Amino acid sequence: MLTNSISAELHDRERERNVSYHEHSDLQYGRNLKEAAPAAFQAYTELGTAALRGEGNPIDAKHATLVALAVALTTQCVYCIETHSKEAANAGATEQEIAQTTMIVAAVRAGGGVGHGLLATKFYTEAKDRSAS
Repeated sequence: MLTNSISAELHDRERERNVSYHEHSDLQYGRNLKEAAPAAFQAYTELGTAALRGEGNPIDAKHATLVALAVALTTQCVYCIETHSKEAANAGATEQEIAQTTMIVAAVRAGGGVGHGLLATKFYTEAKDRSAS
């Protein structure tokens, strides 16, 4: 019994070492979402299509895709990064535009840290002022 338990534990550890949280094949599980929540999944798909490629979109396909890539880089969704990078290439974006989009994301995200630093300083100052009174 102990041997089976040890063997099972070793098997689980080996599997953990070989499993990635971001495997391209994980996209196959999209069908589970589609089957389990069909109306919401359809609405999600239609929203993405309308926002990125909808009729009358005032933002051309290349720039809409670069915006989508910027959001994907910000949210750090590896599947979205892959999808929108490929879409950007197909829409005519250059490597320089991808690089600049990346640097804009880095700058804006850094700005978020500074913005939160303003709040931290505010709360610190308020706490010090209260304790001094």
